[in-house]
Amino acid sequence: MTALTSAGAAVALAAGTLVALGSVPAQAAAGATLPFTSVEAESATTTGTRIGPDYTQGSLASEASGRQAVRITAGQRVEFTVPRTANALNLAYSVPDGQSGTLNVYVNGTRLSRTLAVTSKYSYVDTGWIAGSRTHHFYDNARLLLGQTVQPGDKVAVESTGTQVTVDVADFEQVAAAAGQPAGSVSVTSRGADPSGQGDSTQAFRDAIAAAQGGTVWIPPGDYRITSSLSGVQNVTLQGAGSWYSVVHTSRFIDQSSSAGNVRIRDFAVIGEVTERVDSNPDNFVNGSLGPGSSVSGMWIQHLKVGLWLTGNNDNLVVENNRILDTTADGLNLNGNARGVRVRNNFLRNQGDDALAMWSLYAPDTNSSFDNNTISQPNLANGIAVYGGTDIAVRNNLVSDTNALGSGIAISNQKFLDPFSPLAGTITVDGNTLVRTGAINPNWNHPMGALRVDSYDSAINATVNITNTTVTDSPYSAFEFVSGGGQGYPVRGVTVSGATVRNTGTVVVQAEAQGAATFRDVTATQVGAAGVYNCPYPANSGAFTLTDGGGNSGWSSTWSDCSTWPQPGQSNPQPDPNRNLAKGRPATATGSQDVYTPGKAVDGDANSYWESANNAFPQSLTVDLGSTYAVRRLVLKLPPSSAWGARTETVTVLGSTDGSSFSTVVGAQGYRFDPATGNTATVTLPASTNLRHLRLTVTGNTGWPAGQFSEVEAYLTS
Repeated sequence: MTALTSAGAAVALAAGTLVALGSVPAQAAAGATLPFTSVEAESATTTGTRIGPDYTQGSLASEASGRQAVRITAGQRVEFTVPRTANALNLAYSVPDGQSGTLNVYVNGTRLSRTLAVTSKYSYVDTGWIAGSRTHHFYDNARLLLGQTVQPGDKVAVESTGTQVTVDVADFEQVAAAAGQPAGSVSVTSRGADPSGQGDSTQAFRDAIAAAQGGTVWIPPGDYRITSSLSGVQNVTLQGAGSWYSVVHTSRFIDQSSSAGNVRIRDFAVIGEVTERVDSNPDNFVNGSLGPGSSVSGMWIQHLKVGLWLTGNNDNLVVENNRILDTTADGLNLNGNARGVRVRNNFLRNQGDDALAMWSLYAPDTNSSFDNNTISQPNLANGIAVYGGTDIAVRNNLVSDTNALGSGIAISNQKFLDPFSPLAGTITVDGNTLVRTGAINPNWNHPMGALRVDSYDSAINATVNITNTTVTDSPYSAFEFVSGGGQGYPVRGVTVSGATVRNTGTVVVQAEAQGAATFRDVTATQVGAAGVYNCPYPANSGAFTLTDGGGNSGWSSTWSDCSTWPQPGQSNPQPDPNRNLAKGRPATATGSQDVYTPGKAVDGDANSYWESANNAFPQSLTVDLGSTYAVRRLVLKLPPSSAWGARTETVTVLGSTDGSSFSTVVGAQGYRFDPATGNTATVTLPASTNLRHLRLTVTGNTGWPAGQFSEVEAYLTS
């Protein structure tokens, strides 16, 4: 269920859902079925100070779940009302850089003998080589078995013992008893592993794996220290007693470039000591290949660079029912050549890069999917990113609280390196819910949408079907279409249908690339600025066409001024009567000659120009002004150079408010262009003129057998 909550209403992630435990009505949402329920600190009782909401990059509140948290100092506490039967607590928190301490834990007013350790050791990550990044990754997670079972309505409090702690969210879980050893399995302790964590258990794990080929390696309850990575892992099951009981401490668990496969990894924790991001280091739970037919399930993966960085043959791998927390980079990355991989029903929190990514480097990822995952607080990139690949699916995921440089979901042809395989086939994006996703990109100095389709390094020519999407509380836009590399590559083949957009900060559609998309049954309420921002970049790269497939409502207006970015909650500005309404607006034409495309007539540069197909009158240029205006004057230009000899073009001016039905505004007339007088012509429009779509139809040109304009300018003043 999803719900927006007012102050004092508890919010929880329960069974893969965002649940309001107050009076706010709830709605079904996507995501994982989770074994815990989360309650936000800002909705709990506290003697501390609430911070946020804040979306500013680098602020503590901006990285918090819900963009709010509670700060406590010595003696102050946050008291949670328990939402479910539970015997374990996991707490997301932050302490100032360089500090550590403890929290007292109380159950119904009685202090437990055990405390919860808190530290900044794994936080405050700097990645100066990533453009636009700042110090980030402020939060961490700490867990504790309570030693007793609490019931719904009971009170669990955390109290600072001296260190300032910012409390974000508490996860309450009923942890099952530790599982027993499977019959016939080889225990790592039988090969000398030390469950106290004092001794080095690396060789014991290797020996157990070698002895159990075709069978199971058993990891009993305990803490095990591994000092170097495992390799040669194939045809074996690695199984623990449960992720709260069997814990392996290592920053590099499996590192291998190939495997025969049939590896099963399940039901234990791997907790590392990664405190910074070093991309050349394989500081990952799995680095490389598990081989075909493998699976990873029931794992708790924390304090690593990446959870799973997968290369080589991982055909038909299944990654499910895992928790991946506090990684300095990606949670999981299918780094090319993934075939038939299923990543489903996982929970990811506090990633320092994309939480889930497919990156088709060296070979395409094909027929692979991210399904029913819950992702919270990726703090430097996207919740889910698909960089290239063929026949990819992203279905029924719940993504919340993305930060700088990230959207909730990105479908992109950004390659990073070569050889890269762009998007191809059918890309299915269905049933996803995006909550408070999208952020300012400091490199672009403008927003990234909750769901972004990005022709960054090449045109998007795949079929992209975006269906049944819910976008709630995006600080900026809901759907963005952009060529993020600044080259103006087109976005094509996109259909958006069945979307619900609520309380978006600026616009529903942010179109900055040339291309087209069809929108059907997209409904929006509480739109911050306007329905559509349609200003392709670069300005002369071509228009983005939004086709109305029917059933759309609540977002018909268009941001009127391409020279400014709408700010959250800002309404359309009153137009400056002296502003050229056509500058930078989408332009189309019946034809173009060579590089002389329609956008060059509205790019603000009188030396560049549009030229129609030659010897094929009539020819038309159409400019979408974005909104309906009482246009009173047009200024038509040709390049001012004397090389452009004087000529007369015969032009008819037409207008439309809907882009489909045009009427004549000024009948066919000859307009004289002469470099001696600046090669300009002025057209005065009738006082009754109101139009959004301006069309100039050229039926003759005494200087060249084509329509030609270097600038078409439209003004409110006569």
